[in-house]
Amino acid sequence: MEAPRRIFLSHTAELRELPPDRSFVAAAEAAVTEAGHAITDMAYFPVRDEKPAEYCRARVRECDVYVGLIGLRYGTPVRDEPKVSYTELEFDAATGASRPRLVFLLDEDAVIPIPPRRLRDSDQELQARQEAFRARLLRDSGLMTGKFSTPEQLQLLLFQALTSLPRTTVPGAPALPVALRLAQRPTFLAGREGLLAELDDRLAARQRSGPGIVALHGPGGVGKTSVAVEYAHQHLAECGVAWQFPVEKPVALSGALSELATQLDSGASQDASSPVTRLHAALARRDDWLLIFDNVPGPEEIDGLLPPAGGGRVLITSQYPDWPGEWAVEVPELEQATAADFLMARTGASGDEEAAAAELAGELGGLPLALAQAAAYMGTTGRDIRDYLRLFRGRWPELMARGELVGYDKRVTTTWALAFAEVGRSGPASGLLRLVACCAAENIPLRLLLRPRPGLATAAGAEVAPLLIPLLEDSIACDDAIAVLRRYSLISAPRGDMVSAHRLVQRITKAELGPEVAEDWQRAAAALIEAALPDDADNPAKWRVFAVLLPHAQAALTPASYGMDSVATYLRAIGDPRAALDLQRQIVTARDVDLGGEHPSTLAARASLATLTGEAGAPAAARDQFDELVPVMKRVLGAEHPRTLTAHASLAYWTGETGKAGAPAAARDLFDKLLPVLTRVLGAQHPATLAARANTARSTGDAGDAASARDQFATLLPIQERVSGDTDPATLTVRASLAYWTGRAGDPAAARDQYAALVPVREQLLGPEHPRTLIARATLAQWTAEAGDPAAARDEYAELLPQLERVLGAEHPATRDARASLG
Repeated sequence: MEAPRRIFLSHTAELRELPPDRSFVAAAEAAVTEAGHAITDMAYFPVRDEKPAEYCRARVRECDVYVGLIGLRYGTPVRDEPKVSYTELEFDAATGASRPRLVFLLDEDAVIPIPPRRLRDSDQELQARQEAFRARLLRDSGLMTGKFSTPEQLQLLLFQALTSLPRTTVPGAPALPVALRLAQRPTFLAGREGLLAELDDRLAARQRSGPGIVALHGPGGVGKTSVAVEYAHQHLAECGVAWQFPVEKPVALSGALSELATQLDSGASQDASSPVTRLHAALARRDDWLLIFDNVPGPEEIDGLLPPAGGGRVLITSQYPDWPGEWAVEVPELEQATAADFLMARTGASGDEEAAAAELAGELGGLPLALAQAAAYMGTTGRDIRDYLRLFRGRWPELMARGELVGYDKRVTTTWALAFAEVGRSGPASGLLRLVACCAAENIPLRLLLRPRPGLATAAGAEVAPLLIPLLEDSIACDDAIAVLRRYSLISAPRGDMVSAHRLVQRITKAELGPEVAEDWQRAAAALIEAALPDDADNPAKWRVFAVLLPHAQAALTPASYGMDSVATYLRAIGDPRAALDLQRQIVTARDVDLGGEHPSTLAARASLATLTGEAGAPAAARDQFDELVPVMKRVLGAEHPRTLTAHASLAYWTGETGKAGAPAAARDLFDKLLPVLTRVLGAQHPATLAARANTARSTGDAGDAASARDQFATLLPIQERVSGDTDPATLTVRASLAYWTGRAGDPAAARDQYAALVPVREQLLGPEHPRTLIARATLAQWTAEAGDPAAARDEYAELLPQLERVLGAEHPATRDARASLG
């Protein structure tokens, strides 16, 4: 049979993108295919190529015919020869290699369906170069040329030119495949350079005893087929056979296998064996083949189809993840920066849209199909990225069903349709997908959430309970559900007990439930997350669990939920008072709306807000809030209710922190009056009573009696240790206070030694960069200097200052003091 010719399509970027409904390049590619030839171009550059000019020339020399589609823009200058564009360099390379040249110029006198801003270069120098290039082409008598203004016109002109072009043998040009069936080469393929290099490495290392096999797996829309097809087009020069099989369509697959067997086996009509047997026999006799088994549901669908012999290459694309380890290569979503660059390039956006592009890339989760749909929609409608982002946030389901892609008939809303349908046949798997959709996208701790929860069945509701309860009560059912979701790449491979889900999978899952059912699942997820939150947010041993659950609590819990109290306490405990304050404001607002301003839960939330306000650096505001709150609590709860007494103690504390003259003495007097009441109502060893004793001692010292403060803390410490334990945060605070007032009472060496013993305990319990640990180290340096060793103190400050600046900020009092101590 006569082999097809390799047609090199040279063009500038706007001709591949525009018009948006069908681009000029798409029309040219249709003409090449209709004429029975193969397409090659420079749509994709391998990042590892260090000399693009020479690489470009080599690609042109490999072709049989050069086709130039010449618009009104000059195009991108060549990186290592910037005086010439890729388009002009490709033309010159074809001329130098004596290739037949077919050149078609965009008719500048006609009405052209391209936005004016994309039609011509804004750079006057580039525009002048293009005019000179077009004039040169019109003067060249050795060219076959024509003009076009619509894709349909270009397709007809090119088809006629190709079918009338005499066949010539080009010295040095590689033979094209004798059997070729591949999808159109990807127009844009961003961020896949490393992946293509990995395919090169894996398939180059294939054994002579059999073909090299790679299974590209990942969720729908991640670009598995695009990577496989791009790899095939890059390696066409090495292939006598390049063929793509649609495995998800059994009838089409059977026909493709039979067609290829017939093309490769001239004696097929006399051979009664099956097409697969004949195909395997033909491939076993050669090494120059590359097969793509596309959209494979699982291993059973290609059982017996993979060639067992021959030195060729096999690429499998599949959502199924559990291929043999030596075959498996996961195709990830694009990094946010790469995805944003893709959007900027595809839409021709200006620099002031970079922030919006990054936000939209994050919203789309770096999914190439979603990114391409968005770019296509913007190209069709003329919306810029900022406008599309605003529209997406309000009407994303409609947008994800729009955005026509050349050569691809799927959308984000349909690419997962089969997976969702299969999952829907398994009750527990369907329930797990819905639960996952209500969490944050990353690092969902399934084992922590999916534990028996008595009472949840009745609270979950009729739509939720039958799907959720088996996951909580039967660990094998849970494992089976995970396996079903993994089969279709709807969740990531578990890492420990953590899985992740693409945010668009989550969005679509919830959208398909309908508002009422989605709300039921959201409440069920919130209940599971709330139940998994530890009781004691101040306990460092529980912080790891809080850290794991924090993003999911923020995703599923409402601000009015009681679990958010624990989250705010945790944020405060780990030394992030600003985040705790922001959350607490939301809690107060939500409870005020849901429960009323004088509900006990709302009052408790207001007390926490006042405390966090003070800890965030506004002690006078904290005092004012407590001053307003205490009378309300007395009226609603009673004067001696524990929460009222605790709020009264907080009022006394923040009174002493305002910095006004006489404030410490006023705080001391308030505590003196309050302490007997706390002792009588709550008991001498109640945490609130012990805290009041500590604050009495502290305000005594602040009022000028350091020795009395030291003695009070010395008396309190053994009681605190007995009640709370040696390593409780309250005990450590009393130890630090005893050391501080020991120094203030005139014994800096003893203060230094006490802090030296305290710092390792803080480091062990809280971590070396917890704010309390850093402040303890700064205080140790201070007492070291006052004890007579300024050199050692200076060394400690020099080591500590960068950590203080990074963790607490450059203007935190501890940071400023450390900087001042270094001179």
